Amino acid sequence: MKKLIGLLLALSLCNVLAFAAAEIGKPAPEFTAKDINGKTHNLSDYKGKIVVLEAYNLDCPFCRNHFKTGAMQELQAEMTGKRVVWLLVNSVNAKNPGYRSPEKAKQEWDAQKIKATAWIDDSSGEVGKKYGMRTTPHMFVIDKAGMLVYQGAIDDRPSPQGDPRTASNYVRETVQKLIAGEKITVSQTKSYGCAVKYGS
Repeated sequence: MKKLIGLLLALSLCNVLAFAAAEIGKPAPEFTAKDINGKTHNLSDYKGKIVVLEAYNLDCPFCRNHFKTGAMQELQAEMTGKRVVWLLVNSVNAKNPGYRSPEKAKQEWDAQKIKATAWIDDSSGEVGKKYGMRTTPHMFVIDKAGMLVYQGAIDDRPSPQGDPRTASNYVRETVQKLIAGEKITVSQTKSYGCAVKYGS
């Protein structure tokens, strides 16, 4: 019985370690990952720049609504226009029906007119689990010093329908405050959307 309890505790601890959550006010977890074009991205490469991570899966109606309305592409274009690095992170497992091969992902990129810096193929789940990405969308903002300053929902409108532009957008507000050198008032919210498909 003691061995069983010990085993359960060990498994539980492994689970926690495997699905860590990035912490506000601490250095954002470093990662090395390839995008759908085969280019390698290291978070450390972007020191000195603001970085936005977006947990992405167009099969999720919440995520899809942001793209269907064009609101997400507009925000991406606005942010990258301010020299912000915007990385889409797709952590759908390769064995899951919703997985996008690089070829399919490139087609989706073009079809959706995505304006991000790059689409990270995180089918291993490594990046998503380091950050504790749980839903699509789930947003993270990293400042120029590499510190995590915001994580959570993209906005205060958790709906798979309607126009996201009517919402208060936490990502835009955070980036604007970083650029202006102002104090960030909302650093963490509860993300909404569909669960990230780490498994098959």
